[in-house]
Amino acid sequence: MNNAFLEALKRRRTQYALGRNLPTPPETVTALVREAIKHAPSSFNSQSSRAVILFGEQSVKLWDIAKDALRKLVPADVFVNTEKKLNSFAAGAGTVLFFEDQAVVKAMQERFALYADNFPVWSEQSGGMAQLSVWSTLANAGIGASLQHYNPIIDEAVAAQWGLPASWKLRAQMPFGSNEGAFPDKAFMDDEERVRVFR
Repeated sequence: MNNAFLEALKRRRTQYALGRNLPTPPETVTALVREAIKHAPSSFNSQSSRAVILFGEQSVKLWDIAKDALRKLVPADVFVNTEKKLNSFAAGAGTVLFFEDQAVVKAMQERFALYADNFPVWSEQSGGMAQLSVWSTLANAGIGASLQHYNPIIDEAVAAQWGLPASWKLRAQMPFGSNEGAFPDKAFMDDEERVRVFR
């Protein structure tokens, strides 16, 4: 089976060994992320997903914020491992922050009251599709990435640091950079266990 989109999805892998030797300039990365977000689907075309792209020292600042937050929560004797992991994210070329705009969700709830309870769920689904779209797009540009979730403990500091709207709810962080390590083999469940077919 030859399918270009499936091949693109297969190239999306978690990369923890990140460097700053991007195969493409920041302007191109920015354009890729914008296009990926633009064309990610959303319920009722609500377009609730938002993103912030941090390059270089701005990205390092993000992971310093995460260190400061986690230092207060993680026991000192094991924090060294936490810090090592965060340093690996900071070693990359940048980070994409993903948000869902709660003002959009609220507006959709008011506009379509019958489905009000569903819009927060649909917003999360839209956010997940935006994240996959960006991740796959970066992977197909030869850029490594992983998806992290240090929200909500960094939410307030992130919003203050970059002057973000109060309605933007942080949902994920995607450190990205050059691929500085090989991808290990990936195990898969049997297809029959995950997809059932009836004819």
